[in-house]
Amino acid sequence: MTTSSSQKPGIFAIRDVRSLITETAEEGHGLKKAVGSWQLTAMGVGAIIGTGIFVVIGEGAGVAGPAVILSFVLAAVACAFSALSYAELASSIPVSGSAYTYTYATLGEIVAWIIGWDLILEYGVSVAAIAVGWGGNLNAFLDAAFGWTLPDAIAKSPEDGGVFNLPAVFIVLAITALLVRGVTESARVNLVMVAVKLVVLAFFIVVALFNFGTGNFQPFAPDGVDGVTAAAAIIFFAYIGFDAVSTGSEEARNPAKDLPRAIIGSLVICTIFYVLTALGAIGIASPQQLEDSDAPLAAALDQGAGISWAAGILALGAVVAITSVVLVIMYGQTRIFFAMCRDGLLPRRLATVNQRYGTPARLTIGLGVLIAILAALVPLSEIVKLVNIGTLFAFVLVNIGVIVLRRTRPEMPRPYRVPWSPVLPILGVLFAVYLMSDLPLDTWIRFVVWLVVGMLIYFLYGYRNSRLRREHTDGTPGWAREDEQS
Repeated sequence: MTTSSSQKPGIFAIRDVRSLITETAEEGHGLKKAVGSWQLTAMGVGAIIGTGIFVVIGEGAGVAGPAVILSFVLAAVACAFSALSYAELASSIPVSGSAYTYTYATLGEIVAWIIGWDLILEYGVSVAAIAVGWGGNLNAFLDAAFGWTLPDAIAKSPEDGGVFNLPAVFIVLAITALLVRGVTESARVNLVMVAVKLVVLAFFIVVALFNFGTGNFQPFAPDGVDGVTAAAAIIFFAYIGFDAVSTGSEEARNPAKDLPRAIIGSLVICTIFYVLTALGAIGIASPQQLEDSDAPLAAALDQGAGISWAAGILALGAVVAITSVVLVIMYGQTRIFFAMCRDGLLPRRLATVNQRYGTPARLTIGLGVLIAILAALVPLSEIVKLVNIGTLFAFVLVNIGVIVLRRTRPEMPRPYRVPWSPVLPILGVLFAVYLMSDLPLDTWIRFVVWLVVGMLIYFLYGYRNSRLRREHTDGTPGWAREDEQS
């Protein structure tokens, strides 16, 4: 959006892509380019493969029967349209912030604020909820491997009958310390954890292959197409996480090539493992056995293959899997918050990069403490549903962003281009809207309340302190004025 020299940019003002890229090189406010395509791909796999495959396969099998295998494929296709759009924008606008930044460059500041505020909630609640799940899986591993567990008083939140969820606090603070230390170190640790959980899933697949039978595949689709699509809606959320790769755009060594490879590659790798795991599970256990267990893969090995000791291995795999999810999702949240602070929509001083570690250390520590408190004490059973609507909302805007930017900036370099645009981005929007329509009314109400609170903060603080608006007023970069005052 262009504005005359005498007119202050409005709430739909658009950030110029060249300006967004230029500000990443500002002294004290630019992130270190330290990760390559393999590390970024591992981040995507780390964010996607978590409790989803270890738990949700049972729910899906209960709905679709053996056709849950097709549900995994359908859910992957639904995600693929949005993944392609993320890949185009991430390679074209290699700046921290993911959907927030892409929206700022295509649909304007107010829409960018809405999606940024939405992502803050989505990532924060997601990390807290996953940390709580980490504590539960840690206890399951201790029980399976050693026959003892942590007492409920320090292993569960007040919502679940405990006093203080110590494991959740521990994992959040440990990940916070790692993220402060540096993105290179974080990526290396994540790479190791991804390797471990893929080995655990490969172990399951191989064991299932040697004990495979076809008796559980009849009837293949007891509820027909409706059952397959209903299960796909459940399984869809086991794929969420590839978008976290795009939050590392600014720290990629070669974003033009690395980001599309990582976003699409992580989705392909996870789809292959998911489909093979589902195929193996049905080959050794009935859909009913999977549905009736809280640990369906362990139940499949125990009841189908007669390997009772495998429960410990799968429990360990779940703990490692969830740890890497906490790491990547929390990393994504810090980079989105960092981008919003650097743009002035939130306090700019929080976006100062620590010169020793090359990370926004102050911001990371603050978010880590808040999330640890949330995970330890706050009831999460209801607000965690906001993660789903937040992710789908981001998918809608990213797909629209590709269409808009193709029309408004056709000359802009695009190292990766979504094929058959705008058809595929439109399909991405339709899939996301369809899944959003199935979410309960109370989730929509909570989502709207959160956005209303966000709008109040924007008009009271963000609008007046926006870097875009301040630079238009006197031509001086917002950072320069703030650095002079500090």
